[in-house]
Amino acid sequence: MPNQEITSATASSEQGAGIIKPYYSPRLCNDDLAPTRDQNWSWYNIFSFWMSDVHSMGGYVVAASFFTLGLTSWQVLLCLLCGICIVQICANLVAKPSQQAGVPYAVICRQAFGVFGANIPAVIRGLIAFAWYGIQTYLAASALMLVLLKFFPSLTPLTVPHWLGLSALGWICFGIMWVLQAMVFWHGMSAIKRFIDVAGPAVYVVMLMLAGWILYKTGLSNISFTLSTKTLTVGQQGWEMLTATALVVSYFSGPLLNFGDFSRYGKSMSEIRRGNRWGLPFNFLLFSIVTVVIVSGTQSLFGQMITDPIETVSRVGNSVAVALGLLTMIIATIGINIVANFVSPAFDFSNCSPQKISFRTGGMIAAVGSVLLTPWNLFQSPELIHYTLDVLGAFIGPLFGILLADYYLIKRGHMDVNALFNASPSGRYWYRNGFNPKAIGALVPAVLIGLVISFTPSLHQVANFSWFIGAFLAGGFYRYIARHDRATGNAMGYMKTEVE
Repeated sequence: MPNQEITSATASSEQGAGIIKPYYSPRLCNDDLAPTRDQNWSWYNIFSFWMSDVHSMGGYVVAASFFTLGLTSWQVLLCLLCGICIVQICANLVAKPSQQAGVPYAVICRQAFGVFGANIPAVIRGLIAFAWYGIQTYLAASALMLVLLKFFPSLTPLTVPHWLGLSALGWICFGIMWVLQAMVFWHGMSAIKRFIDVAGPAVYVVMLMLAGWILYKTGLSNISFTLSTKTLTVGQQGWEMLTATALVVSYFSGPLLNFGDFSRYGKSMSEIRRGNRWGLPFNFLLFSIVTVVIVSGTQSLFGQMITDPIETVSRVGNSVAVALGLLTMIIATIGINIVANFVSPAFDFSNCSPQKISFRTGGMIAAVGSVLLTPWNLFQSPELIHYTLDVLGAFIGPLFGILLADYYLIKRGHMDVNALFNASPSGRYWYRNGFNPKAIGALVPAVLIGLVISFTPSLHQVANFSWFIGAFLAGGFYRYIARHDRATGNAMGYMKTEVE
């Protein structure tokens, strides 16, 4: 088990040759939520985690879009570097409490929200992942359908009949992707670790080969790192640079919030920091440059700028190369879907009822729900997906702010790990009936402000900074409301020990 800072009153104690282990309430604990003993993830596993997050169809489009803002290439790269460095710093901050205690994000939230109040951030994060899981599965299914139609044109008639907004072939492809993801997930975190160790690097191979093919066809002189013809004033350039930096952070806000679900398995914080360093600044910038080479090359090669990687790959003349490229894109999408949208709701829903919902059951709830959501209909309505996911996303910044404010500013890095599983009124994180009114009181106004920004047309440009606004507001509110708890916490007699 990891090193933990716990109180002397609740620490495990030795008696003779044995150890008296703390009592963990069944209302709060199961094998998946309990502190893990398998902290064996190295820096490369963390590096692969971020590669799976970056190397996706969504990441490809986002990276390419930054170069269409009308900025020069050095300005865009500076924005990307600043944004991803902010993500790196935040990832290190989020990682520490979970690595220290060996527990997932949903359990760490008990320290701030209370042992039962933690279900509030857990359900919010689970619902966000819930929606995105279905959308990513649909995108992967669309890529699979392109592969099947390219090699088996006789399947075209199956694209005509529709049921609930999806064709027969669409249902078949969605079902295949649904089952493949469930199979990887069902084998547990060790299988997920092995999968993402392969998925991320595999996409790089395809991307580099595609970039090489583009350069061979067009020549280096036809590659431009500024993909826009817009001319901006100095003020406009400054605003676009700030916006691009904020969008980088917003794009990673989901997996960033529940990064503790993976950092809990890290060997040490030094390994995690190293993995974050290589997986974020270095990896994201290199991926962005390769992306721009490909997107810029499509302008010269096909006469139009193509930002959809699936369409670009499908235009390669060699059928085998097309199949390999599309299948790799599918693998990449499975990778990001599992790490960002499958593992999170698995822990989050399990946290709501540990004895009835296991890690596997929680994940399957999200998987089944993603079908009932009919994500293809959601994805086909930009306005609906904007309001649905942006409203849920307005919660991410405040949840992040409260988590860090509580751990670093109020508790000052101390944690009573045993109390995270104590469902009695005597528990340190019981607060009031298992809920911390101060955390909830900081969350509500911050979220309401975020919702006002999201639904006010005149504040559309400000909405790009909603993550920062929510994080700073909620963190500031909580720091003020809980300021007396900080003084009390200093006198609690914390001691550092190691639990075996």
